[in-house]
Amino acid sequence: MRRFISSISAYARKNRPGFTVLTLNGLDLLTKTLAGDETKRYPARAYIRSVDGVIQESTFFGVPTVGSPSIEERKTPLLRHLDTAKANRLPVLAIEYAKTPKMINDAIRLTKQKGFIPFISPARPLSDLPTYPRRPINENPKSVISLSEIKNFLYLPESTGFGREDEYALALHGTNYDMLIVDVFHGRTLLSKRAVETMKYKKIGAKRLVLARLNIGTAEAYRYYWKPGWREGSPPWIGPNYPTYPDRYYVQFWKPEWQALISGDARSYMFGIMQQGYDGVLLDGIETYRYYEGTAESVEATR
Repeated sequence: MRRFISSISAYARKNRPGFTVLTLNGLDLLTKTLAGDETKRYPARAYIRSVDGVIQESTFFGVPTVGSPSIEERKTPLLRHLDTAKANRLPVLAIEYAKTPKMINDAIRLTKQKGFIPFISPARPLSDLPTYPRRPINENPKSVISLSEIKNFLYLPESTGFGREDEYALALHGTNYDMLIVDVFHGRTLLSKRAVETMKYKKIGAKRLVLARLNIGTAEAYRYYWKPGWREGSPPWIGPNYPTYPDRYYVQFWKPEWQALISGDARSYMFGIMQQGYDGVLLDGIETYRYYEGTAESVEATR
């Protein structure tokens, strides 16, 4: 998975210098174990240099349900990995899942204490704009052209509740977040360049970043690349259903056929994302390697 992510990053940077690559979860990729002694870990420096930042879900709130405080057995290793990210100068963004104003305020306080940039979501997956706090955390009137400048962000993986594409784009344009992370599709229709460009401006007129979410660890039967007749085992690199999503399948992500579909040339998903005008990409589904290592429970615990 490290090599796969690094290859995606190299392709993006070759074609779009300054293109931002973030990862969602999968923090143990930041370190490697010492050969012969798995108690000793050291930074995976080549991999760390290939990404621009990390996003971690539910460090403090949100497992197993929205608003649930994280247990120490989960929180402690996550914070250790996040310390590794910060020690290697990777920006850390945090998505916490909380509903009540008190829990939301607690989540903001805890993430800020660790030096993370927080986004608090009242639902998983989020399909509407949050109503509390009413304005972005650390609202920023300035234009933002790089990840190092952001003070807040919005993660919105579902958009079908917004109506037409233009209504969706204008709703997000009417916010002042420094960075938006959205799905490439609005429902099952590709977001247009015009919609992406509309989203690139805050309500106050300043510029911001817009990133596309790309799942590189599971194949989704409603995506453009899915062909009639595809199913588990056909092609051979398509694995079983993802437990919580019947139209999503684990993939053998190391197979050249899947990697070529995701990145590498003008026929790939990444090329399309860059052509649509996005400023970067959030790589989702990277914890699929845990399924193939026999620790699928670890994946489900974070979703």
